[in-house]
Amino acid sequence: MKIDNNIFLKIGEEARKNKAVALIIITKVEGSSPGIEGSIMAVFEDGSALGTVGGGSLEHCAIKQAKDCLVKGMGQPFQYDLSSEGSLGMICGGKAEGYIKVINSGPKLIIIGGGHIAVELHNLSKFIGMETVVFENREEYGTEERFPEAEIIVANYEEALRNYNISSNCFVVIVTHGHSYDEIALKAVINSDAAYIGMIGSREKTEQVMSNLKAAGISEDKLNKVYAPIGLNLGGRSPKEIAFSIMAEIVLIKNGGSLKHMKD
Repeated sequence: MKIDNNIFLKIGEEARKNKAVALIIITKVEGSSPGIEGSIMAVFEDGSALGTVGGGSLEHCAIKQAKDCLVKGMGQPFQYDLSSEGSLGMICGGKAEGYIKVINSGPKLIIIGGGHIAVELHNLSKFIGMETVVFENREEYGTEERFPEAEIIVANYEEALRNYNISSNCFVVIVTHGHSYDEIALKAVINSDAAYIGMIGSREKTEQVMSNLKAAGISEDKLNKVYAPIGLNLGGRSPKEIAFSIMAEIVLIKNGGSLKHMKD
């Protein structure tokens, strides 16, 4: 059976946009069925679909189940009875089985700002296998030489961040070159689904930013979820050590760890 390569190209495009895809796969057919073994169909977050698993009620139900999987973020098997007595009310007489796989990009570190700490964060991100996206509003700091293998977006912070899909697999670190830019960046991402949002700065500075955002209508619940000042208190002062304390906090949150010595 020939498979439309456009399906895989589209899945790749969605992954680069940090969007999930539900891939419907027919794995087994018994008796008469509109679908055939090995047929696939992709369902996207916007409700559109590409490919076919046979059309009709079978495909309609598979798409509906795929959309549910996208909402839950988890794949699941399916089995449809295609007889007149089955739930689909068809007269084919067969059965179709398959699996819906939800395809997500892996955990992604979003660094806002391209200074010394950002460079060290990117190095640590590569070391632990996270993808990195760097936002910077200065061309000389947002370069491939500074951030090899990262996705680099050089643009106005507010506009670029609002147009980027920050999902629940994203970990956001705000380390720009000024308090005002930190505030702009935080305001742009605070309503996102990010798993983690952290902002660098002294306690006095972060309290001022939080106060400004609260006055701008951001809820206290949202503000309380921000890790600011950022990182674990490991005692370091160099860019490398600061970046390590930030990444340690991210790994702690990502893996649901606890702040205690293993010997305890």
